[in-house]
Amino acid sequence: MDINYELYKVFYYVADTLSFSEASKQLFISQSAVSQSIKALEKKLDQILFIRSTKKVQLTPEGEILLRHIEPAINLIKRGESQIMETASTGGQIRIGASDTICRYFLVPYLERFHKAFPNAHIKVTNATSIKCTELLENGQVDLIVANYPNVYLGSLASFRKIRDFHDVFIANQSFAELQGKKLSLKELQRYPIIMLDRKSTTSEFLHSLFQQHQLDLVPEIELSSNDLLIDLARIGLGIAFIPDYCVPKNSDQLFVVQTEEQLPKRQLVAAWNGHVPVSRATQAFLDYFNA
Repeated sequence: MDINYELYKVFYYVADTLSFSEASKQLFISQSAVSQSIKALEKKLDQILFIRSTKKVQLTPEGEILLRHIEPAINLIKRGESQIMETASTGGQIRIGASDTICRYFLVPYLERFHKAFPNAHIKVTNATSIKCTELLENGQVDLIVANYPNVYLGSLASFRKIRDFHDVFIANQSFAELQGKKLSLKELQRYPIIMLDRKSTTSEFLHSLFQQHQLDLVPEIELSSNDLLIDLARIGLGIAFIPDYCVPKNSDQLFVVQTEEQLPKRQLVAAWNGHVPVSRATQAFLDYFNA
């Protein structure tokens, strides 16, 4: 059944005011247009909805039944419109996808800044790997993502803005003290227990690709889904962890950076969004934080 919202809207205003002329004023349409809409609805439902006289308008029993259903629907629509206008004026809603590492070590200050600027805006953050975040973006489940780049999973839909460069580093504790002050080749490093993120991450793909470029096989000792856990395991001497430099604990006398002969390529953090759909006011406000 086709539902003509405008017909039911006119019905509601006539039923609410019990006046065709008053309904026409509130709807900003002519009284004849109101009458035609009511006639069209009565024909559609094959029921008389109003008793008309020169002095007053009354609902028929069928009209009263219809009003009991239409009134809450109209009120629900009004509340929805009101909420949308309210959120639009206060920042709206923003859905962000980012890994746990990016959230913790980079994104939190920006979220705090946005919350202070738009205290009534709804912020939803979804934790996922940079690879999974691109999937969320393509499926429309988030408005923007902050992810590692290069990222081959960022498809043609995505537009992105570079936020900052970073380097990946190897860190170890004093169990590997003999490596301090030395520069190791990747081939030499290969002999030590490497602990790193699992293969469902851009970081894993990056390091495996780097070793392959030097005709080396990388067989990690431990693969995890958390950089924080990698740092903890490196701190107790279970291996040499591969992490982004912005995760390296500051002022830590337990850990040091293992230098490499090969210069590791830099990577970037980027903010990405679907360039084929308009961004909301809230999303644009957040993206503006990353303007160069």
